[in-house]
Amino acid sequence: MASVMAGTKLSSSCTTCTANSRNPTQEEEEERDQISDDDLTPALSLAASAISLSLRFLSDGGRGGLGGDLLLLPSQTLKLDSSVQSAAMSLARILTLLRRSPQSLTLNSPSPAPPPTPRQSWFLRLLSSSPSLGDPRWPENFRMSKPSFYLLLQTLSPSLNSSPSAASSGVIAIPPEHKLGAALFRLAHGASFRAVARRFGLPSPDLACRAFYEVCKAVADQLGHLFELSSDLTRVLQGFHWMSLPNCCGALGFSRFCSSVIAQALVDSEGRFLDVSAGWRASMPPAEIIPRTKLHSSQAIVLACGPPLQLNGVGSSVPRYFLGGSCCPLLPWLLTPFSGADEPSGAAAVYNAVHARGMKLVHKAFVRLRARWQLLRGGWKEECAEALPFVIVSACLLHNYLIKCSEPVPDESDMEKEVADGFPAFEGKADKVGERIRCVLASHLSKLINP
Repeated sequence: MASVMAGTKLSSSCTTCTANSRNPTQEEEEERDQISDDDLTPALSLAASAISLSLRFLSDGGRGGLGGDLLLLPSQTLKLDSSVQSAAMSLARILTLLRRSPQSLTLNSPSPAPPPTPRQSWFLRLLSSSPSLGDPRWPENFRMSKPSFYLLLQTLSPSLNSSPSAASSGVIAIPPEHKLGAALFRLAHGASFRAVARRFGLPSPDLACRAFYEVCKAVADQLGHLFELSSDLTRVLQGFHWMSLPNCCGALGFSRFCSSVIAQALVDSEGRFLDVSAGWRASMPPAEIIPRTKLHSSQAIVLACGPPLQLNGVGSSVPRYFLGGSCCPLLPWLLTPFSGADEPSGAAAVYNAVHARGMKLVHKAFVRLRARWQLLRGGWKEECAEALPFVIVSACLLHNYLIKCSEPVPDESDMEKEVADGFPAFEGKADKVGERIRCVLASHLSKLINP
């Protein structure tokens, strides 16, 4: 009985303590409910001032346009821009809930700067502060040096200069160098049109969008010759010859972009794109894509322009051909690796090893394409997806242009897994002529590498 009574008293004491500890919390809540909206004004004013200063920094660099935004990396600027815009939206939401207007706040800093014009934009300040041809900020922002940028501008300018009819219709004229810079920056960093407009002094995101696609069209129109399959086949053949792939004219591969489309690409031994066909549904297997491409219809003409190559030691010859992955059908002009239930051995194993080195060229080209142009790494809004194939082709042409200019490749170490698309192996019937050509080439490689 004693223990029971003690427990009862203890329980009663705990109940009293709990009740006493709850009352201050309720009082505090009631006191907080009585706080006037005006008591929040100092905190809201500080937040508004910080946002205002940040927007001014992003608009003109602060301090009369000589601020430190020119020293920030593109990734840092874009992250800051995104954070500031999110903070501004959150503050606007709070003011709406409090039924307050922004004018009711007392700012401790100047009001946000108006949208910059081309004459005061970050880009113009970069131009004025960058007399050196070796300024590292150019590759950081545009994936190319200043000389390469202006050489490209010279090539594209006829297509980028605003026409008199556009000016007379009230369309705002944007300097060609601003259009090119804005497009390359968006392509290189996946920046939003709003961020691009702010950085390059464009009046609105819509005009930034228009400039971007105008540049993409100019690249497709003026740089199409950089797909050099037909015009520079001798160089292509020589490059693969040094890889022990006689009479090879390219390596054919496939990659998915933004989970929505597939691109088919033919590359040479230096990683240049020789032919690109983009826009195929992500669900289509390569074996269904190949017959629908222009490469399929033109390969007979391109490859037949040269005679078969006599191979030493085997007494046979091989015609010109492309390499294709195991996801492709074996054809007389498209040689795939040996496959089957058993691991290939002997001449087949040697052939597969050399073939794999050739196919790595396609994988590497796609890796470098995404490393340079990060816009191709992210997702695309459904309403913009129709333009993605067009952008992919333009990016491939710019990739070739940068190789031609000997521009360095950005770090691609984090891209290897991202490009591993894993297309299923082709399970259809192999072409008999293709089988014979592959066996002849395998016999040649076996005698060449393991004499």
